[in-house]
Amino acid sequence: MSFNASHSARPGAPVLSAEVRAALAAHRPVVALESTIIAHGLPRPRNLRVAAELEDLVRSAGAVPATIAVLDGRPRIGLGKAQLDRVAMDPAMRKLGHRDLAPALATGASGATTVSATAFLAARAGLRVFATGGLGGVHREWARSQDESADLRLLARTGITVVCAGVKSILDVPATLQRLETLGVTVLGYGTDHFPGFYLASSGEPVDWTVRTPQEVAAVMRAQDALGGAGSALVVANPVPVADQLDPALHDHVLAEALAECQERGIAGQAVTPFLLERLARGTGGASLEANLAAVRGNVALAARIAGAWAAATPPDSEDRRDPAAGA
Repeated sequence: MSFNASHSARPGAPVLSAEVRAALAAHRPVVALESTIIAHGLPRPRNLRVAAELEDLVRSAGAVPATIAVLDGRPRIGLGKAQLDRVAMDPAMRKLGHRDLAPALATGASGATTVSATAFLAARAGLRVFATGGLGGVHREWARSQDESADLRLLARTGITVVCAGVKSILDVPATLQRLETLGVTVLGYGTDHFPGFYLASSGEPVDWTVRTPQEVAAVMRAQDALGGAGSALVVANPVPVADQLDPALHDHVLAEALAECQERGIAGQAVTPFLLERLARGTGGASLEANLAAVRGNVALAARIAGAWAAATPPDSEDRRDPAAGA
């Protein structure tokens, strides 16, 4: 998109929906949700049904959903029905990472937010809990490609609690965990002593800390603040239920074939991830997508419970609201 100077004066402050603004003012739990899965991760019209389902999961746990996107150059925290429909159905909706936010705002662009952009905007608006599917991470063959998700560095400097199912197994999981440690990002296994593998309940890699209740997660969040503020994210790694995971033998077989084909065809850089994900979906007969959705549902439900525990245990005047913006 070319730059249009008429948009350059647009304010960059997130615009909170009336529902989200009222929830924050009343010290009620709020859960941030990304919009990339809606715009780019699922086929139409199922994507819109899933978007509504995820928001309903948050509400059923007593929290307020705040799906985040950028519409016409304005960051939106909490979408109305027409806005959610637009994100789901508009094929021109861009995919916005944190680095894309400034040009999107300046040019009046519209786009769905990835993990990095969602975490940044949510934290800026005063939200403390964010649910997603899986984090980006260090890619295989990193020594050759230097390919690493922007999620990691952004989380290293953003005080938000992210509930996820680990990172996708197409990535280098041990290297990703090492990178998170180097960046000072705390990782908690929720009900597990192994880091989840997104499609799989376990990647086989251990985690140093395990929590078993939303109240324990909230206690860690309070301890972060007591140590001088949440300068980096808290990752709550929540495994997909074993009954809903992708069959491990099928997963390993299809992934090995896809990796070999990728190398034979010389596919590299940004083309690797979509290629591997497409091969996984095709090779598993769509089972990888269903495991993905099962993981997302579990993460959203848990995030709502954590947000509730955080709101219940944290005095209103102790939270950093980061000056939430005026409503739409």
